Parts: sequence; structure tokens; C-alpha cells
Amino acid sequence: MQRARRELAARLREIRIDAGMSGRDIARACGWHPSKSSRIENARTPPSAGDIRSWCRSCGAKDQAADLIELARMVDGMFVEWRRMERAGLGQAQEARLPLYERTRRFRSYSSWLVPGLIQTRGYTSAALHAIRQRRGLADDVEQAVTARMERQRVLYEGDRRFAFLVEESVLRTGVGGTEVMAGQLGHLITISSLPNVSLGVVPMRPDRDRWPAEGFWIYDTAQVNVELVSGYLTITQPREISLYAKAFDELAALAVYGPQARSLITSAIDITHS
Repeated sequence: MQRARRELAARLREIRIDAGMSGRDIARACGWHPSKSSRIENARTPPSAGDIRSWCRSCGAKDQAADLIELARMVDGMFVEWRRMERAGLGQAQEARLPLYERTRRFRSYSSWLVPGLIQTRGYTSAALHAIRQRRGLADDVEQAVTARMERQRVLYEGDRRFAFLVEESVLRTGVGGTEVMAGQLGHLITISSLPNVSLGVVPMRPDRDRWPAEGFWIYDTAQVNVELVSGYLTITQPREISLYAKAFDELAALAVYGPQARSLITSAIDITHS
């Protein structure tokens, strides 16, 4: 998101320079304090649609205003705070994602926190969403949300979709819901890994990694990336940004183990859960 803001600021700067104007010139022409044009150009203050129109008009570039306003709107829409996304409850937030899953054919998911939602058991999902509801002070519609997430899992078995899941080994050892819930979830991972359209990789814990763990993200075909942050939900649709996440996924995938080695790590985590 910050990169997109810098791109918008750079394009406005180029328009000013092409017009032969200084920062003070553009501020004077737009009726602003000089510090405002500086803040806009340095991506510290996001420009409004009116700011962009004034900027382009003053530089004799009115024809570029519409494209830049659209870019600004895209930047604003990339990040959604959890409280906005979940204001109608966890259930509706879960249901809202179903159309994206239905139209996607290739899923790539990396998680450093929790087991990805598409391969969670009902017990694991319930425990995770109850914890989220309590932490964020949301209405108690967890059962509706759990049902919506379980319904979404049907995409695993429909059509010609392909799924590549990567989880950090620490995810296998992070207790969610207690011993029985975790044991059931880990056993489910072994079952899921046997599906012909599913690849499950585990990135082992080791002291010499050159690619560190990252925030969890999903790549939907080559059209969209969603990133789950502590504060909110980030949607990325710019091809250049998507390619960066695709590269990160490939690098993490190269560190992962699969098949018998992955199942060995999962089995070891089950043994620790029961110990």
C-alpha cells in the first residue's frame, strides 16, 4: 500500500516538473500552504480527488486527473481495518469471500500464524474465531461464521482448482483450542495432503534461513493478493505487487518439505501435542 502511495506521489511530482513548476509554484496555484504540496509529493498526506484535479489543472494536465483519481481510490480501498470489515459480524465477513473463492482456479496460501482457513477443521475454526471475537469485542455470531468457512471448503473438491499451501513449522506447534482440537487439526492436514489437487509444504524451523517468515497471504490466480495484518486486511491488485508476493511464495516454497518429510513433521507435532 505504501508503495502505491509513493507511486501516486511520484506521478504528481513528474507532472509538476514537466510543467516547469516548483513546489511553491504548485502550492500558490492551488491556493495551499507550501507544506501541503511537499507532504503530497513525499506521500505523507494522501491527496483528495479535489487536490488531484487542482494539481493537474494548474500544471496544464487536466487529461491525467481521472487516471490519478482512480489510482488514489484504489490505494484507499486496498486496506480495510478489521473493525470495518467485521462491523456486521464475523459471519458476514466470511460469507463475503465466497465469490472470490468460487472464481479462483489456482490458490497459493502462506501462513506463519495459523492453519489456512480452507484446510481447518470445524473445531480449529471455532476456537480461532471465538478468540478473535473476544479480542475484538464483536457480536457473537461465531457459529454462523464457522458454518460459512466450512461451506467455503467445498471448493477443494469441485472443478479443476489447484491449491498450494505453505505453513511454517511453528504453525503445527501453536496451540489452538486445546489438545484434542490440535490433534484433530494436525491429522486433517495429513488427510488433506493426500488430495491430488493439493500441495502441502511445511517450512522447517532452522537456524540458517535466508528467507525469513512473513505475514500470511493468499494469492488468487494472478489477479489478487490478500494479506492478513494485525490491524486489517490488505487487498492488492497491481500486477507488480502481485509478482512480488508470487516471488516470495516461490522462495518460501523452495525452503519447504513435502510428502513424507512434511508428514513426519506433522506427526512429530501430534506426538508433542499428546505428550
